Amino acid sequence: MEKSVLRVLGDEQLDKSSGFHVFGIRHLSPAGAHHLLAFLDEIKPTVVLIEGPSDASPFISELTSSGVVPPIAILAYTDGLPVRTLLYPYANYSPEYQAFMWASKNNAQAAFIDLPSEHALALYEQRKRRRSTTESEHAQEADDLQVYVYEQNALYQRIAELSDEPDYEAYWERYFEQNLQKDAYRQGIYQFSIQMRELSARQEMQLAPQEAAYNEIREAYMRRKIQDAIADGHAPEKIVVVTGAHHASAMDFRFPAMTAEELKGLPKTTTKLTLMPYSYYKLSSHSGYGAGNQAPAYFELFWQCLQRGDLHRLPALYFSQVAAHLREHGTYRSTASLIEGVRLAEALAALHDGSLPTWKDLRDAATVCLGFGEFSTIAEALARTDVGTAIGRLPEGVSQTPIQDDLNRELKRLKLEKFKTAVATTLELDLRENRRVKSEEAAFLDLKRSVLLQRLELLGIQFAKKERVYQASASWAEHWVLRWTPEAEIQAVESTLKGETIELAAAFVLKEWLEACSDIAEASRIIRIACDCDLTELMEQAKSALQGLAVDTGSFEQIAAAAYELSVLIRYGSIRRIETDTLLPLLQQLFLRGTLLLVDASGCNDDAAEGMVRAIQSLHTVAQDHYDQVDDGLWFNKLQDLASRDDRNAKLSGFAFAILLERNEIPDERVAQEVSRRLSPGIPVDLGAGWFEGITMRNRYALLSRVSLWQQLDAYIASLDKEAFHRSLVFLRRAFGSFEPREKATVAEMMGDIWGVGADMAGAALQQPLSEEEKEKLDELNDFDFGDL
Repeated sequence: MEKSVLRVLGDEQLDKSSGFHVFGIRHLSPAGAHHLLAFLDEIKPTVVLIEGPSDASPFISELTSSGVVPPIAILAYTDGLPVRTLLYPYANYSPEYQAFMWASKNNAQAAFIDLPSEHALALYEQRKRRRSTTESEHAQEADDLQVYVYEQNALYQRIAELSDEPDYEAYWERYFEQNLQKDAYRQGIYQFSIQMRELSARQEMQLAPQEAAYNEIREAYMRRKIQDAIADGHAPEKIVVVTGAHHASAMDFRFPAMTAEELKGLPKTTTKLTLMPYSYYKLSSHSGYGAGNQAPAYFELFWQCLQRGDLHRLPALYFSQVAAHLREHGTYRSTASLIEGVRLAEALAALHDGSLPTWKDLRDAATVCLGFGEFSTIAEALARTDVGTAIGRLPEGVSQTPIQDDLNRELKRLKLEKFKTAVATTLELDLRENRRVKSEEAAFLDLKRSVLLQRLELLGIQFAKKERVYQASASWAEHWVLRWTPEAEIQAVESTLKGETIELAAAFVLKEWLEACSDIAEASRIIRIACDCDLTELMEQAKSALQGLAVDTGSFEQIAAAAYELSVLIRYGSIRRIETDTLLPLLQQLFLRGTLLLVDASGCNDDAAEGMVRAIQSLHTVAQDHYDQVDDGLWFNKLQDLASRDDRNAKLSGFAFAILLERNEIPDERVAQEVSRRLSPGIPVDLGAGWFEGITMRNRYALLSRVSLWQQLDAYIASLDKEAFHRSLVFLRRAFGSFEPREKATVAEMMGDIWGVGADMAGAALQQPLSEEEKEKLDELNDFDFGDL
């Protein structure tokens, strides 16, 4: 029935069948905004009805308030976890946004007429779940949807081919965006709507009934809202409906409007709405937003030229911007190259019977004339010109969630507002007191900044990413990379469900984590995070939980991890102005338990030994940093016990031996005896080579300075038969694989001295290409079956 009705609607039927005016648009269309403004000036409507969530109508007045800088978006989100969202973004050149502005300036009413967000989100999630299902009864439906999407894309591509355009975007720009004839845009989109719906109606009903039903529901609701506007006293001829191109021809009372009963029957979920800044990057198709465009910054330039009535200047302005971005990075292009670029773009447009170049024409010409045929040369400059780095701004007082308001206040208080940009920027913090300033706020500015950024990281708000600092002053220095994205804004909104301020939300997350905590290592990490986030109450709760868990735990690895976290906190707590004296008895208790468990815990296999090495390293670090506060002597006694044991994991015994070697706790004659004992023909090869691997995992300098050790290793390898040698390679390769090139060179030179060929000759031989015989021997080793090893 819809097809037969649409067939009779032509240009002469537009506005006559129902009395009100319909203006179809493409979202983010500068020409759509331009023609819409002219149409509104002509009609002078008393109400402008716009496609968008009807419960967001109260936000329109705020979107047009002073200080709002697009791009911005309306965000609908569910009032419960997990948070689900829908976005309605607008650029300055969005027809909808310009409709808001016209209504505000001309004392006309503006209202959204699409499904309320509570229904839109519920239906969206319903369709999304159905698309992703893998149940057999829906498998055919998923396949049909994929076929439908493919055929739709093929239809758009066929339109481009028939128009002799490289793709559909170029077709749209040339025939819709660049057409400035009066009423051509509006009438063209109306006819486009009719014909595209006819072409896709049968496929949609057969292959994508869910999509078809969703569109019919929305359109029926929008017709209902138009009827409501008429019932409110607006004359039909003074009503302008602004809707997407697909829905334009369906805004007609020849089709039924949704009844109150039908509205009640729709699924719904509890939702909230807020405003948020958006970015050109997110609007670009590169970010995955379906209704965006590939070049939002380019179309902003397009819009500015339309506003000035001088669209012919667009190519010259485009090339000027590309050249400016190139110059910023040290690449210069002559004026002649710019002129040739404009001429080439215009020549390409002429080949398509177009009076103006499209974005594609401009990019192709720029590649030839500015990149000299190499796209990579100008890729970044094109990205800055096409996509841009613009991010919107909302002034104080504009409706946002409490946590958004709190975050904005904190950014302003801590002088971080300038980092709210789409360009990544590095921020270096010095957490120490700045004694050159007078106020406490200024003295600890970086420390307070760190607290905020730590809280944001805890909440999963990806505004700041902490980078590792390698210098010796790392205790007081922090490096962060800051970059604002719409995703970060959405993550902030989602955190509203956890608390009305950043501090409360962070405390909520940490408390949930603590309640689910089941081991002392995790509890100690929570204590440290609570310290970093300046959540003192949570820190005390985590300490109590750690004490309770420590009573029952027998895991050496957990105890070592917990002790290390507390050690770091005690060492650097003063920098964060946190009282840590109460943590010292807990650290002493954990260190003592870990020390007593060391030898027994080392009776494990090689898989478990990896974690044990890290744990021993952690506990040894605690012993070094707090030697005067923990039982350092007992720790070294246990290390000596482990280093001499034959019934413990060989790698761990070797690692303990390396620690003692590093501390000069073992005399040379004892070293020779132990190496001789461990690397003797009577010891299984996997134990001997595994022990040596453990030694190499610690201080390499101490290892390389012991010539007697390498002499023993050389004698040990020479004593192995062929099969045992092959088996030893599993461990020896793994051990030497972590050596730096200079360390390997030192070993080679040392072995040259041991073999009597000289260090220089050994080093030179190491640099020579392998002979064929050596290659064959290596191939034999590579082909060797190492079995379970």
